[in-house]
Amino acid sequence: MNRRLLLLIGLLTSGLLVALGAYVYLNAEPYQEVIDHGPSPEAQANPYLAAEHFLRRRGLQVAHANSLDILPTLEPRQQSLLLLGDRSNMSLRQVNQVLNWARAGGRLLFVAEALWNEQTGSSGDLLLDRVQLRQSLSKDLKGPPPKSRDDPYPKLTKLYLEDEEAPAYASFDTEFHLEDPKNLAQSWANSALATHMMQLSYGLGSITVVTDAELWKNPNIGKFDNAWLLWYLYSDTGVTLLFNTEHDDLLTLLLRYFPQALVALAALAGLGIWHVAMRRGPVQSPAPKARRQLQEHLRASADFLLRRSGQASLLHGLQQDILRRARRRHPGFERLGVAEQWQVLARLTRQPTRAISQALSPRPRQRLSSADFSRRVAQLQTLRNAL
Repeated sequence: MNRRLLLLIGLLTSGLLVALGAYVYLNAEPYQEVIDHGPSPEAQANPYLAAEHFLRRRGLQVAHANSLDILPTLEPRQQSLLLLGDRSNMSLRQVNQVLNWARAGGRLLFVAEALWNEQTGSSGDLLLDRVQLRQSLSKDLKGPPPKSRDDPYPKLTKLYLEDEEAPAYASFDTEFHLEDPKNLAQSWANSALATHMMQLSYGLGSITVVTDAELWKNPNIGKFDNAWLLWYLYSDTGVTLLFNTEHDDLLTLLLRYFPQALVALAALAGLGIWHVAMRRGPVQSPAPKARRQLQEHLRASADFLLRRSGQASLLHGLQQDILRRARRRHPGFERLGVAEQWQVLARLTRQPTRAISQALSPRPRQRLSSADFSRRVAQLQTLRNAL
């Protein structure tokens, strides 16, 4: 193949490529395609992320927390606390803390979590029962609400404001209904089916109860007037959203990423237990049952506790048992002063105040004699038995 033929082939190939490029340039149409990768990891971890961003754009200070440990750091005045997560493990002490915070001027919002039970006279939701509101199913209401047929949006909750011709609309779950048997609520919002939000004054603050908080989560915050309602309720305060963020615990992560290490650790622990449990001598025959008397067991247990913990621990245990029984017999006992507590104990046990003060006073630093220690224990047992 000579040079002329190679040059001809090269020119022909170049011409074809130029023609193909010109055709593509003249006929190709550019376009844009948006690929939805779903929510960001931040949005997946925080279901109220959109609500937080909205409130911050409106000029509010917003924070979120996973537990009530932040409550002592929140100044009640001009602060709002929104309990949006699960409260099934909320203790009576925590309920009292939250209500005291609201009474001091804080604004509290929480979701009713349980239905009212007529047989027990409670719902099991400690916070809801304390504010004396009840939740029931909308389908259990007697008779349809008035004007429900004329409502163009029967499933939307309407909030009527002064000087406004049209109401604000929010998408609460219409399956649940709030009741106010004591007529404590100052304002409320209804759908055509039921009541889904109630607000009442509480000391220097206020409490708002809603049937659900799904309308403020990321998928629903932009619908209807959901975002505006959240801003309207707390537009002049700082806002703290409290909810539980679900995370994999340590054991789950270890099982997922280090299963071999866990198996090796379990085998090592088993070998260690087997080594420690090996017998070093002949098996000792058990003592005859005839000599095992209850009095011996009690005396041995008492001697062991006395040697192990000392007099102070035993006396302190008896004193704490007396105070626990007194709290059950007299509500609010723990909030009384020491002198008032002694007077209450004197009334409950019919013992002189002097005897009570001697029994509950702190133990002196020096070790008590056997007679004094026995006398002090007898005094404490007399008080405990009287309660």
